[in-house]
Amino acid sequence: MSAADVPNIPGHAAVLIARQWLGTPYRHQAATLGAGCDCLGLLRGVWRSLYGQEPEAIPNYSPDWSEPQGQERLMAAALLHLQRQTGADASGDVLLFRMRAGSVAKHLGIAAQMGASPTFIHSYSGHGVVESPLTSAWGRRIAARFVFP
Repeated sequence: MSAADVPNIPGHAAVLIARQWLGTPYRHQAATLGAGCDCLGLLRGVWRSLYGQEPEAIPNYSPDWSEPQGQERLMAAALLHLQRQTGADASGDVLLFRMRAGSVAKHLGIAAQMGASPTFIHSYSGHGVVESPLTSAWGRRIAARFVFP
């Protein structure tokens, strides 16, 4: 059996956990199943389910955080706590999105379904936690892919 034949166990579990969050309303800075979360809060909740506690305390942040300074704070945190995806795209990958060309990467999701009709799970304002088609428009916004350690 090669490494390619071994499933990404944390990634598979992350998708199952993230699907439990579907329908959770959007709440900026929150990370509570059923009560509210933003995109980072969803990832924090999945992390807690996988590992028991979050890897670090999250400071308060505004909706436009990092943009005025042009700092890639979310990318830096992902590089610190996750592993950069170096293999084939897979279910369970953590997706980091750059919503506009030249802007900082500041939206997160978890790849859910792969293949001809890929999807990802994320939380965003006005929608809460949803599983959305990973369309080519979303795909062009992916700044990096990571795997859970």
